[in-house]
Amino acid sequence: MRLELVPRSDIPAYARTLAPLAAIAAAILIGGGVVALLGRSPAAAMDVYFLQPLSDLWGLQELAVKMVPLVIIAIGLSFCFRANLWNIGAEGQFVVGAIVGSLVPLATHGTEAGPWVVVVALVLGAAGGALYALVPAFLRVSLGVSEILTSLMLVYVAQLGLDWLVRGPWRDPKGFNFPQSVVFDPGAMLPPLIGEGRLHAGVAIAVVAVLAAWFIFGRTLFGFGIRVSGEAPKAARFAGFDAERLVLAAFAISGGLAGLAGIIEVTGQIGQLKPSISPGYGFTAIIVAFLGRLHPIGILFGAFVISLTVIGGENAQIMLKLPLDLTTVFQGVLLMCVLGADALVSNRVRIVRTARA
Repeated sequence: MRLELVPRSDIPAYARTLAPLAAIAAAILIGGGVVALLGRSPAAAMDVYFLQPLSDLWGLQELAVKMVPLVIIAIGLSFCFRANLWNIGAEGQFVVGAIVGSLVPLATHGTEAGPWVVVVALVLGAAGGALYALVPAFLRVSLGVSEILTSLMLVYVAQLGLDWLVRGPWRDPKGFNFPQSVVFDPGAMLPPLIGEGRLHAGVAIAVVAVLAAWFIFGRTLFGFGIRVSGEAPKAARFAGFDAERLVLAAFAISGGLAGLAGIIEVTGQIGQLKPSISPGYGFTAIIVAFLGRLHPIGILFGAFVISLTVIGGENAQIMLKLPLDLTTVFQGVLLMCVLGADALVSNRVRIVRTARA
């Protein structure tokens, strides 16, 4: 006896909408079981993870700030994933964007330059991420090399490059030998949105990215070509879409947004370069993209859920003495539940009885 997945001929729209919600519920049940095995109350853990971050203004601001890089990177990844391309190197493009975008703030440090510094930094960050993403795209188009392997390996190149820079030529001479650059001038930082709060202009940029992606996917020929090339490559070629140009364009947009997220994180929150500018945003954004079903509005929802787990995990470590790695485990379980829910929605399970030998 064996189990087979048989594709469904007609899939109701409500099933695809409810699948991520069912996946979240399943992941919460599994996470609650793990918490119980660790000797803690699942109800208390759920309160700390999902309710307390929403209970005050500081928590809401922190949640919005955490969502910014996840939303921007996931929007970029959706361009590749919709085209059936697998950009697994957004983490490296995030780091390269932060490095390239920091060139101007570091070069103008101490000169009291104007607001143009942060604008140029954002442009350079996006350009750096786009060029870095074009490396695996070009290798795929010209040599047929798997973009999964090349984009993933380039992550470690970017991280090691950042580590070398902040320990060597870009290290702060007054930083007590810590691996970090000088602190950026106030003029090189993104302005706050509300007084002295945590919210910065990166929140507005994330909203613009969501709206722009929604318009491109729903209202432009390019967005239609991305979708068709992923769902039916032969039909896309028959319709006249250039497959190689779509690959290059999708990777350039994906890497550009990842690089933009990198420089936003540096100029919006951190204020300097150091090896730990990212806790894994590029990889976590993959979960966000699939949790949002590669739809711009859905990605907002996915980023909201994942950011809740990140902030809640930090609180749970303090209040319930739960390991911080439990948050990473939960995110992995959530991704598996999302993929499983999609498989069950798109296919039905059939039991096949095999004759004994």
